[in-house]
Amino acid sequence: MSLYDQVFSHNKEWVQKQLDLDPSYFSEMAKNQTPDFLYIGCSDSRVSPDAFMGTKPGDVFIHRNIANLVPNNDISSLAVLQYAVESLQVKHVIVCGHYGCGGVKASVSHEDYGYMNTWLRNIQDVYRIHRDELDSIEDADARHRKLVELNVREQCLNVMKLSFVQKRMFESKDIKVHGWVYDLANGQLTDTQVSLADLEPNLSIYRFKESTLAAL
Repeated sequence: MSLYDQVFSHNKEWVQKQLDLDPSYFSEMAKNQTPDFLYIGCSDSRVSPDAFMGTKPGDVFIHRNIANLVPNNDISSLAVLQYAVESLQVKHVIVCGHYGCGGVKASVSHEDYGYMNTWLRNIQDVYRIHRDELDSIEDADARHRKLVELNVREQCLNVMKLSFVQKRMFESKDIKVHGWVYDLANGQLTDTQVSLADLEPNLSIYRFKESTLAAL
């Protein structure tokens, strides 16, 4: 049996296993989704959020792209965020990067990646903002890890710049933005403790008036 055919074979086995455990599993699942988490992560095939978070279908609304970016001109990311925040009413927005990220490495390689160059420029901008700190790190691996962490931080800030996120953060105060890093080498997940207080000096530039948020 080919690898492709194995996928469908495994699917049949999985369906039967779920039905054996709970005959109403799929009928209940199809009714609605009420996830508490929005997970924005990297597309890397080695990073499987449900596996390392211990969650099941329906628990996490997931959006993935190269290097877990939230650019202010990416309609896909913005649409996912608005739907999750306004319609699904998630309580936690997670931006999760990972050490060993190929996108982060590519962004500082000075190679020409064609169409990907525009996407990778978002990470290069992160490097530019934090250049003094990053250039002071002599060890290449340590510098990469720091860039991964700083990229997560900047993407969290990008999430907080959005008006519909600010409305939930500052009016109803029922949503939190988190920055995580996953380590491929040991499977461990780290909360980088991104806080509103920490980001406030920069976030203040992008804050909307209370009257504006109230009208949303």
